[in-house]
Amino acid sequence: VQLQASGGGSVQPGGSLRLSCAASGDIARVNVMGWYRQAPGNQREFIATISSRGTTNYADSVKGQFTVSRDNYRNTMYLQMNRLKPEDTGAYYCNLRTVGDNSWGQGTLVTVSS
Repeated sequence: VQLQASGGGSVQPGGSLRLSCAASGDIARVNVMGWYRQAPGNQREFIATISSRGTTNYADSVKGQFTVSRDNYRNTMYLQMNRLKPEDTGAYYCNLRTVGDNSWGQGTLVTVSS
């Protein structure tokens, strides 16, 4: 499985961005896709996951601010990020987990700064 994340960029505080993660390859029908963030000098942290059935889970720090969704037909996951804050800055990585596989994308950088 290959994952390609995109949509990162620079935005002012309060702005919005939408990240995408396109999956390709031999993708199991039952899977969980997720977003993780790594800020400079910090460990990678969980942001949100969404199952192939649409069940979502969020880190407390982003509940009500970020929304994860997916298009199973296009094998693509999205992360809508609103009301961005400087502490949301970091590299955002997408992940796909299924039985016997745990794949990561290359990351897309988000910078929130005035």
